[in-house]
Amino acid sequence: MMDRKALVRISFMTILLMFGIPFGGWIFAESSAQPGIFVKKVDGIPEDFIKGVDLSSIIALENSGVVFYNSKGEVQDIFKTLKEHGVNYIRVRVWNDPYDEYGNPYGGGNNDLQTAIAIGKRAAAQGMKLCVNFHYSDFWADPSKQMVPKAWIGLNIDEKANALYEFTRSALTEMLTAGVEIGIVQIGNETTTGMSGERNWINISKLMNAGSRAVREVSAEFDKDLMIAVHFTNPERGLAEYHRYGMILENFQVDYDIFASSWYPYWHGSLANLTALLKDIADSFGKKVMVAEVSYAYTYENGDNFGNTISEESYVVKPYPITVQGQADCVRDCIQAVVDVGEAGIGIFYWEPAWIPVPGSSYEERFDLWEKYGSGWAASYAATYDPEDAGVWYGGSSWENQALFDFSGRPLASLQVFKYVNTGAETDLLIDAVKEVEVKVRIGDPVMLPETVMVIFNDGTTREMAVIWEEHDYAAMSKAGPQDYLVYGTVTAEGQTVTALCKLYVVEKNYLDNPSFEEADLSMWKVNNVNNVTTELGVLDKMADAHSGTKSLHFYSRNNVHFTVEQEVKNLSPGRYNFSLFIQGGDAKDQEIYIYAVADGVTYREDTDIDGWRRFRNPIIRDISVESGTIIVGASVKCGPGAWGTLDDFLLAPLDE
Repeated sequence: MMDRKALVRISFMTILLMFGIPFGGWIFAESSAQPGIFVKKVDGIPEDFIKGVDLSSIIALENSGVVFYNSKGEVQDIFKTLKEHGVNYIRVRVWNDPYDEYGNPYGGGNNDLQTAIAIGKRAAAQGMKLCVNFHYSDFWADPSKQMVPKAWIGLNIDEKANALYEFTRSALTEMLTAGVEIGIVQIGNETTTGMSGERNWINISKLMNAGSRAVREVSAEFDKDLMIAVHFTNPERGLAEYHRYGMILENFQVDYDIFASSWYPYWHGSLANLTALLKDIADSFGKKVMVAEVSYAYTYENGDNFGNTISEESYVVKPYPITVQGQADCVRDCIQAVVDVGEAGIGIFYWEPAWIPVPGSSYEERFDLWEKYGSGWAASYAATYDPEDAGVWYGGSSWENQALFDFSGRPLASLQVFKYVNTGAETDLLIDAVKEVEVKVRIGDPVMLPETVMVIFNDGTTREMAVIWEEHDYAAMSKAGPQDYLVYGTVTAEGQTVTALCKLYVVEKNYLDNPSFEEADLSMWKVNNVNNVTTELGVLDKMADAHSGTKSLHFYSRNNVHFTVEQEVKNLSPGRYNFSLFIQGGDAKDQEIYIYAVADGVTYREDTDIDGWRRFRNPIIRDISVESGTIIVGASVKCGPGAWGTLDDFLLAPLDE
C-alpha cells in the first residue's frame, strides 16, 4: 500500500473517498441503470474455443450466504447463468490438504479434492467441461511461492515424484468416477519459479512428468482424451523468456499438450506481445496455447472492507477504463489475441468472476464467515502453513471489483462478452470515462492546466473536449511548497455532464537532467557495470516497477550485482543542497547499497537497502555544501546473485531558494 501523506499535504485517496469519487487513471460517467456493452466481433473464432472461468471459490461463497441471480433478477444456479452467457468451461484449483492439524480451513475456497468434485459435477450438469488445476501445494502456488504439501516434507525428489503421481492418479480417478467431465489437467500453477518446493528444472521436470504419466494412464483407463497443460506467467519478460521455458520442457522431455500463460493487463505487457510469444511456442514446439488467467476491474468500490488487489492506490498499468465496458473490452481483446495465434490458440479462462463480498453489515460479521467457510482469500488458520503471507494478510476477497457479477450477485453486462464475441454487439452511445490529467510544476512556477481532456465513449472512440476547471488560487498553491492537489472540472457533451480530474503535483526544483529516465537521451547519466557482472542493467519501461511515470533504471543478475550510476552537475549557484532517490527490489543477499555525493572535495554517503517489490526506500543526503558550483551525485548497488530492483526519481534540490 502507498504511504499516507500528512493531512496538510492532501492525500488523493482520502479526499476521493470522502466524496465517493474513484481515481487512478479515469473519472467515470455515472448512470442509474446498467447500460449494455459494445463488443467488436472476433472474426475466425473456432466453434470449440474455450470461453472459461475459474470458479474455485464458489462453494465457500455459497456456504457463506452469497446468492447469485440471472439477468432477469431471479435467483438461479450460477453455473446455469454462466452457461446462458456463453461460458463453456470451468477451471478449479486443487490443493492437497488445505486444513490445519485441527481441521480448520486455510480459506481461499478450501479447494480440496471433494470441493473440486462438487464444482465439477455442477459444471457437468450444465454441459461444461472442467480444467483441473493441481497446485501440488496445500495452499496458493504462484511465482512468489511454490510450497511443498505438508505430507511431502522431507521426501527426496524420487519419493516426491511418486507421491505426486499417486495423488494425481487417485484424484482424477475419483473425479471421473463421480461423473465429472474433465477436459484439461493442469500440472502446477504459474510454475515460472518452481513447483512443489523444487527450484531447479531437473527436479521440476521430474515432478511434471510424474503428473503427466498419471494423466495419460487415467485417460487411457477411462477412454478419455484428457489434455495436459503447463502454466507460466510474466509474459512481459518477452518472447525469449517463454521460448526458454519451451526449450527446457523439450530438453527434459516433459509430456504436455498445452502451454498456458497468465495475462493480467496491469502487469503483463501488451496483447501483441502475448500473441507473439504464444505463437512462437505453437510454431517452435507444436503445442496448443491458451490464457489460463485474465481479469480486469470494473469499479474501484470496495465491497467487504478488505483491501483489493486493484484499487485507487495501485500503481499499475490500466489500459482500459475501470468500468463495465472497460472490463468487457479487456476480455474481448484477450480472446482476439489468442485467436490471432491461429489454430493452436484454444481459449481463455477468466479468473474468479464470482468472488464477491459475503453478507454482513460489518467487517467483523464478514470475518466470521471467512474464517468458518474459507470464503476469504486466506483464513487465519493458514498461518501455520504460510506464516509470512497468509499469516499476516489473511482476510476477505481482494477480487470483488474484478468479478463479472456486482456485489449483490447480479451479472454485469460485461459477462455477455463471452457470447457477443461471436456476433458483435452495440448499445446506446454514452461517455464511459474521462482520462485523468496529471500536471507537474516546480515550486513558484505558474500553473497551466489543459483546456481540453480526452473523453472516452463506450464504443471505444475518443474525443478531445473542453473542460472547465474549478477556480483556485493556483499561484498560492504553487508557492506553498511540495504538495499534491486534486483539481476537479466538468465536461458537458451529448446531454451528459461528467467530472474531470487533474492531479496537480507541486514539486521541488531539481537540478538533475532526466531524473526519472523518462526521456530517450541518457547521455547525462554515467552507468558503470563493474566488471560487467550485472546481467541486466538499463532503463525499463514498466509502470509497476517505476516510482513515478513508467520508466526506471532496472537491474537484475544471475551473477553478482555491482554497478554505479551518477550524474555530474555544473554551474550551480553556491549554496546547500539535498540529494535523494527512490529504490526498490528484492532477493538481495550481502547488500551494500548507498547513495553518494561529491562536492568541493568532500564525499557524502547514505546507506540504504531493498526488501521487496514496490517497498520503495527514499535515502536522503542533506545539507551538502556546494561552493564550487559542481557536484557529482549517484548510487552504488552491490549484492549477491539473483538480486533485482529499480532506481527512480533522483532529486538534487536547493535548500534556500
